[in-house]
Amino acid sequence: MANGWKTKDWWVSNFNYKDGVKSRFTNLDRVKLHDATLRDGEQTPGVVLRRHEKVEIARKLAEAGVHRIEAGMPAVSDEDRLAIADIKKLGLKSEIFVFVRAKEEDIIMCKECGVDGIVIELPIGKPKLDLQFKWDIKRVIDMSIQSIKMAKECGLYTVLFPYDTTRADQEDLEILLDSVMEEAPPDSVGLVDTMGCAMPGAISYMVRLLKDRTGLPVEIHTHNDFGLALANSLEAVMSGADVIHGCINGMGERTGNCALEEVVLAMQLLMGVDLNVDIKKLVDLSEHVEEVTGFKLAQNKPVVGRGNFTRESGIGADALLNAPLAMFALNPAFLGRKPELVLGKKSGLTSIEMKLAEKGIEMDEEAKKALLKDVKEMGLEKKRLLTEGEFIGLVSKYTKS
Repeated sequence: MANGWKTKDWWVSNFNYKDGVKSRFTNLDRVKLHDATLRDGEQTPGVVLRRHEKVEIARKLAEAGVHRIEAGMPAVSDEDRLAIADIKKLGLKSEIFVFVRAKEEDIIMCKECGVDGIVIELPIGKPKLDLQFKWDIKRVIDMSIQSIKMAKECGLYTVLFPYDTTRADQEDLEILLDSVMEEAPPDSVGLVDTMGCAMPGAISYMVRLLKDRTGLPVEIHTHNDFGLALANSLEAVMSGADVIHGCINGMGERTGNCALEEVVLAMQLLMGVDLNVDIKKLVDLSEHVEEVTGFKLAQNKPVVGRGNFTRESGIGADALLNAPLAMFALNPAFLGRKPELVLGKKSGLTSIEMKLAEKGIEMDEEAKKALLKDVKEMGLEKKRLLTEGEFIGLVSKYTKS
C-alpha cells in the first residue's frame, strides 16, 4: 500500500483505509494500464492525429510509465500503419499493442508492424448481433477461434475483445468463452462496457464470470455514458480484473472512455496502490493531447481541469495558500499546479485582503469594505469573475492621493 490516506500531498478519507474497505485493495499492484488514446481516443468525432503526433504521444506515455500503449488500428490507413511501426521502433519500455478486426489481413498487418500484442474485436452484445450485424453466436465463435489461432501463430499476445459485453446474452457469452478455451485460448479476455451502461455491481459479477469461465486475465474497458467509467474500472480490478483500459483526458466516442489520469490518481491516493506511473507527467501529457487534438477540457475536469484549484468564495480564502489541504483533498503542488484566488460576486473581505497583499497595496478597513461591495456588484452585473484590470480599476478609486 502506497503512503496512506494522509501525506503532505493529499488528505483523503481515512475510511478508505479501514480494514473492511482496504482489504479489497490488496494485490492490486499487479494491475497494468492500457492506454488507447491513439485509437479509441482518436475516435472522438473530429479528432485526427498525424503520424508524428502519435509517435510523440506514445513517447510521452512511455516516459510517464504507462505499461501498455495501443498504438492504433493498422487497417485504418497507411499512415496509421507507419505510425505504429515508428512507435515500435522507438524501443519504449511500454508494450505496444494494436487493435484489429477478426480478419486475416488485419492480423498479418500487425505482424509486419512488429508489435507485441493485439486486441481482436468482435461483437457480442445482443443489440449488435440482432440489430446491426444480423449474426448468430456461431459466427462469432468461428471468427474468434480462427483469428486467435492466426494471432498465436504470429507470436502475438492476444486479447479477445468481445465488445458490448455488458449487453450480451449470458448464454451467448458463456458459449463463446467455453468454445475459445477449448479450441484456441487467448492470453486474456476483455470485459467491454461499450455503451457505458453497466453498474459497478454488474461489472463485479461479470469479472467473476469471465474469470471462472476462462481462468484468464481479464481486461476492463469502460465508457462514460452514465458517468461510471472510473467507478466501473476500479470495481473491476477489486473484483479480479488485471488490466484497465483508458484514454488521456477521457477521450473517445460519445461521452468518452475512462480517463487514464483519473485511474492513476484514484488508485494511488484513494486505494493506496502505486502503479509506478508518474501522475505529473500525465498532467503534462493531458495539456499536450488537448493542444494537438483540439479537444477542449471542461474547467472542472477531474485531475486535469484548469479550474480545479480556483476559489471564488470568501470562506476559507486565507487557507488557500497557507493550508491547501483544508480546501482540497489534493495539494495542487502534487500536480505541479498552484491554487488561484479569483474575485466575483461570492468574494469576501478575506479575499480582498489577500489580493491587496499580493499586489503590495495598503488600504484602511472602511476602504476594503467599500471595495468588496464594488467587486460584488461588478461580479453580479457582469455575471462573471473580474479581470485583473477591472480589479485594479476599482482599487484605484480608493488609492488616489
